Amino acid sequence: MTGEEVAKENAAIAKEYKDLLKISYRRLSAQDKKLIRKAFDVAVDAHSDQRRKSGEAYIFHPIAVAKIVASEIGLDATSIAAALLHDVVEDCPRYSIEDIQQLFGETVARIVNGLTKISSLNKDMNVSMQAENFRKMLLTLHDDIRVIIIKIADRLHNMQTIHSMREDKQLKIASETLYIYAPLAHKIGLYNIKSKLEDLALKYTEPEVYNDILVKLEESKEDQDLYIKDISKVLTKALNKEKIKYVIKGRPKSIFSIRRKMQNQGVSFDEVYDKFAVRIIYTSDLKDEKFIAWKVYSIVTDHFRPNPIRLRDWISAPKSTGYEALHITVMGPKGRWVEVQIRSERMNEIAEKGYAAHYKYKEGEQEQDENLESWIGKLQEVIENPESNAVEFVEQFKLNLYAKEIFVFTPNGDLKSLPKNATPLDFSFSIHTEIGMKTRGAKVNGKLVPLNHILQSGDQVDIITSENAKPTVNWLDYVITTRAKSKIKSALKEDEKAIAHEGKRNITPKTKTTQNFFKRTFS
Repeated sequence: MTGEEVAKENAAIAKEYKDLLKISYRRLSAQDKKLIRKAFDVAVDAHSDQRRKSGEAYIFHPIAVAKIVASEIGLDATSIAAALLHDVVEDCPRYSIEDIQQLFGETVARIVNGLTKISSLNKDMNVSMQAENFRKMLLTLHDDIRVIIIKIADRLHNMQTIHSMREDKQLKIASETLYIYAPLAHKIGLYNIKSKLEDLALKYTEPEVYNDILVKLEESKEDQDLYIKDISKVLTKALNKEKIKYVIKGRPKSIFSIRRKMQNQGVSFDEVYDKFAVRIIYTSDLKDEKFIAWKVYSIVTDHFRPNPIRLRDWISAPKSTGYEALHITVMGPKGRWVEVQIRSERMNEIAEKGYAAHYKYKEGEQEQDENLESWIGKLQEVIENPESNAVEFVEQFKLNLYAKEIFVFTPNGDLKSLPKNATPLDFSFSIHTEIGMKTRGAKVNGKLVPLNHILQSGDQVDIITSENAKPTVNWLDYVITTRAKSKIKSALKEDEKAIAHEGKRNITPKTKTTQNFFKRTFS
């Protein structure tokens, strides 16, 4: 490179760094900026001789990952520093984990170490090995969930810059993204990133399909904009009358979700009726949030006829990811169905940034609420089970990710979330392993039901236990949750071992008696 080119590149790097500091949605203190600057300097030094496949300086990649972490996910200075350093130990022999710990402290070192371990797993491999590595990757959740969040940001930037790679590499990385990273982003509640990952993956796994839908969306954009304007005009007048502070936004559905609707419903692009959604984001104090949400709902349904079977109330019962909103599908102008999403500003931030909007991380500690802790706890039980088959685990994990949720009540009135099609047996194992193991029967809404009865949202479930009850092979057909399957399989294996041991003990004396008989008879 000429001196002029080097100067130009250095100026571009400096600009990216300044942008990083500006885009963080958090307020960065002087100490935060000092930490990020130090991480930036180490990253620049470590990657000084590296270039990406596209030919640009490698340092642009960690800066881009840090920008995703700062703006799209909204994590803190510790996470931004870890994102800048995420490839340093793997790529530069001059820096060890011990060096990172000495320079940046235990928390940053722990996150960077987790990211280094994950990177070392990502070699060419078959599906079974990919699944096993996914399982190992999830184990790092136990150390710090920020490891996984930064890894998802890393994967997003890799997908955004994948065009410079060989076609076979593009296909492998895109397939892995659909198989592992998009479901994981969904589970953590990073819906925007999940949609971006799915769309980018579809672009490389099915380019013709992706481009066809993209062109059709662009062709219909003007019509959609006018349609949203018509709806907004009606709603604006009514919302202003009630003195509600709000903004109305229209957004197209992701290309991947449109493609999935076309496949699942066996319809063409033109026949997908909800290709875009209208979002009403209102300003409210925490105590008035629910009241205003239903007030907005009332205003919308006063002017547009709702589809009664398409109401989704995630305000009264939020998703396990923390997502809260009212979703309604209404008949808009020109007899066309349109989805309307109603959220407060706080709910919108959670929907955009997932868990990061819930939990404020401080140096050396991680604050989590019961939902996140219980999810990690359940996940740990499954991934630490040595009997679990890795490919089966990934398939079960994905099944549970994309399953629709139902909400059922315990006899005391506590609310439990379970996947759609869950049974009383799934419910009993979700309460406690011992209750699951001793289940003899179940009552749903006061009536006895079989253990494979499909639960519905709003059911009240009462489990009947017995000390003599124990799992049978049939139980595996009665459950759909990973936790229940895992516990039942473990119990059945223990039973097999016990029966084999008892059989061996019973046979041994008879064998000795037979030997003595032969000795007496033929000696």
